[in-house]
Amino acid sequence: METQILTPPLDLPPLYQEVALREGGDAFAQGCAIAPHAGAGTLVWSRSYRRFDVAVVLEPDRPVGSARLALYAGMVALADMLAVHAPPETPLAFVWPDRIEIDGAAAGGVRLALPPSAEHDVPAWLVLHAGLRVAFDEGVEPGSLPQVTSLLEQGFEPVEVGRLVESYARHLMAWLHDWQERGPRPLAEAYLARLAKPQAAKRGLDPATGDLILHDDAGREERLSLAALLASPSWLAAAGVDE
Repeated sequence: METQILTPPLDLPPLYQEVALREGGDAFAQGCAIAPHAGAGTLVWSRSYRRFDVAVVLEPDRPVGSARLALYAGMVALADMLAVHAPPETPLAFVWPDRIEIDGAAAGGVRLALPPSAEHDVPAWLVLHAGLRVAFDEGVEPGSLPQVTSLLEQGFEPVEVGRLVESYARHLMAWLHDWQERGPRPLAEAYLARLAKPQAAKRGLDPATGDLILHDDAGREERLSLAALLASPSWLAAAGVDE
């Protein structure tokens, strides 16, 4: 098990319990390992100046299908955090379901893990993981990988990753609370407002499954399954963020 570092702690809202890993630690793997007994609000992060690597343990109060909408809460919170720290008018967009792009290049994304459960069961826990490249590895020439990017390459001011984690945690809490209080519609609207691909005449999210529903100009419907894609997050390869 990865050694934990608990000092100095992050400035997090009271509902979070911090678990800090040494640089090179895997927040997603650690989050999944401790989720069955860690409790809701456990936030695992890796102390790395090149990677934003954060996993949050949740305890859903709804069936697996609708609990998957937590992925969209993570995406919107990640974009909100980036918008705070980005240079003015920096383009931030989503590629369905889990990838975030900065000015058209992949920067990171979000993924979910749940214990084996039937579609209509309430899962005992859920791990929501977010990852971003903050800086390229040494030796990578700027512009040499046009399909991927980092925060520093996009002109973000240098900032400690811990400050980004604090900002993300607050935005995530706000969206989870909003989802709980007002239902999935505001969350779906916020996610779809940044969704660059795929395009369609009309787009929506199924609140019972998280599926993306597309309608063309003739009204024909196409459904893209979120559950089918969770096992292979598209952003890991696209953004070059290590698992």
